[in-house]
Amino acid sequence: MENDMRGQVQTGQMRRRKPPYRVVRKDDPAALLNERERQILRLVVESFIDTAGPVGSHFLARRYPIGLSPASIRNTMSDLEEMGYLDHPYTSAGRVPTDLGYRTFVDALMDVPELAPDERRLLQQKVREIGNDPEELWRESTRLLGQLSRLLGVVLTPRLSTGVLERLEVVPLSSTRAMFVLSVRGGLVRTILVELTSELSRRDLELVVALLNERLAGLTLAAIRQSCHQRLRDLEDRTGLVQLVMTEAPVLFSEPSEGRVRFGGTQYIMGQPEFQQPEELRNLFLLLEDEEELVRLLEGTDTSDDVEVGRAQVSIGRENQDEKVERFSIVTARYRLGDAVGTIGVIGPTRMDYRRVLALVQEMARLLSRPIDETVN
Repeated sequence: MENDMRGQVQTGQMRRRKPPYRVVRKDDPAALLNERERQILRLVVESFIDTAGPVGSHFLARRYPIGLSPASIRNTMSDLEEMGYLDHPYTSAGRVPTDLGYRTFVDALMDVPELAPDERRLLQQKVREIGNDPEELWRESTRLLGQLSRLLGVVLTPRLSTGVLERLEVVPLSSTRAMFVLSVRGGLVRTILVELTSELSRRDLELVVALLNERLAGLTLAAIRQSCHQRLRDLEDRTGLVQLVMTEAPVLFSEPSEGRVRFGGTQYIMGQPEFQQPEELRNLFLLLEDEEELVRLLEGTDTSDDVEVGRAQVSIGRENQDEKVERFSIVTARYRLGDAVGTIGVIGPTRMDYRRVLALVQEMARLLSRPIDETVN
């Protein structure tokens, strides 16, 4: 894959276009650079992504027909280092990008390629074969993202509070226990076990559940949680089930605190040079074990359902504001299942192929998204 990407750069087959992703920084770190500095920074970043080794001036002069001598390139690289875009590791003559260098590359310098037709067809075929089974879609999408990016593919299942209740079912398990089944538009299901105060006859149960659906179906879980008491308090109920729903609404219609993360591709990301270092590998596994923090990093601070679906966001290095992942980059995009919004993305080292990862994440977000009751064509 990397060789194919390098061939595209050299032969000029990529088209420069307005980046189809949301920039995290509000300022423009490329505005201070002249054209030569932009060109050299772009080539250093692309070369470092490709080789994983410090990039020297002689290497750039040999590899790219840019009409500059090694001395001129070296002087420009020194200027970029002084401005914070490049770093000078160890005693090597080469440079590597800093977080600012990567950010400038992503925001202003890189070309965003389309996926190769065969890869797009592969993704479309896999999603089409799965159909509308959300769990299988999530599992396969993380596997594909991990396989094609050689990094870690991740999915956050949609926030149920943004989903619309399609129907509520109550399944008796014993004389004192029952399972509430919440079916949310888009194929999402949540089950909750509850304790009953008295045994219910099948007829009474069916009547009460019908009334509950009449009052609550068609509302978001967040709206039900906030207004459940007002909507149900006038119902006659000799079973105690309506009272149970009103009392337990904060739990029954709440956002699950865990179980939203799916990921795939650990075998690929562990093969990256950065994760041959025990400390970085340890940080990766600490992150995967901390679901709350992982959700925060992937979802950001905007948890509303009024989001732009399919437009990637890139968070680089220390922008993640967690020391465990200050050497990682995270590329995410929102997808929509029915009324509910989830997040899909890729986690990898800051030395990731941003162009390719962006294209993969955005295409997968597009394929996962579908309106209510729509099947995969």
